[in-house]
Amino acid sequence: MSPVAAPDGPGQNAAALTGTNDTAGARRIAAAFAAAGADGRVALIPYVVAGYPDAATSLRIALAAIDGGADLLEVGLPYSDPLADGATLQRASQVALGNGATLEGSLRLIERIASARPATPIVPMGYANQFLGGGDGRAAAERLAQAGAAGVIVADLTPDEGAPFEAVARECDLAVVYLVAPTTSPARRAAVAERSGGFLYCVSLVGVTGARATLPPSVGKLVRQVRAASPVPVAVGFGVSQPAHVRAIAKAGAAGVIVASALVDALGDDGTEVDRMERLVRELAVATRGSSQI
Repeated sequence: MSPVAAPDGPGQNAAALTGTNDTAGARRIAAAFAAAGADGRVALIPYVVAGYPDAATSLRIALAAIDGGADLLEVGLPYSDPLADGATLQRASQVALGNGATLEGSLRLIERIASARPATPIVPMGYANQFLGGGDGRAAAERLAQAGAAGVIVADLTPDEGAPFEAVARECDLAVVYLVAPTTSPARRAAVAERSGGFLYCVSLVGVTGARATLPPSVGKLVRQVRAASPVPVAVGFGVSQPAHVRAIAKAGAAGVIVASALVDALGDDGTEVDRMERLVRELAVATRGSSQI
């Protein structure tokens, strides 16, 4: 299953739909990628789950991930039906919800992270029902911007349906980040990339999130093809779990790498082994200079 893959189909009127890459949030994201590139690195984007295992500890985790070497931070917003998430992130989301996590609580966490580490762009990730609620998502976009987010990933939103949310996001200076997958056709990739703000999220495999021992052998070719079609930086996620994966993705030419489930796993069964998680972030950060070939 690949619920985030953008299906092939007729495109939108590109002249009328300008995306969100010309926003303050997108420029902040672009600057983080540019700074990493100038340093000879692929940008490292750790993922943390808001409210996991509880509100106070999740703040510690987020700050530790940034201090360990994050260039940007992705914050997963707990949700009862996370279609793109594998077992690890589903469990963390359920624990967070069971401990009282709410969307507003997650936004307050983002505010605290942004206040404590203002130089690091924060990109929350959630689902259309959380942000849009059957409307255009204006209230959510305004609240995300107020909280200090630079952009937002809506895992189950495609450009075909995303124009109303893009419009309000532009007004709020937020980047709307879209996703492409191995099943997305070349023409579709290019069309989605044109509409993605800040960066383009390249899903490395057909499936859901989760740490893998190995990445698909085709991921290097996928990265090169997506990069050639994208006017914005390309960041690769899903399955990335160890320094060797980071080095290989960097070698393939990606601008960024997203690591999620492996970091949640590193927190241990109760989600409190923050030092262990930070050590893994530091190991991944060292690997961002790249040295191996896919």
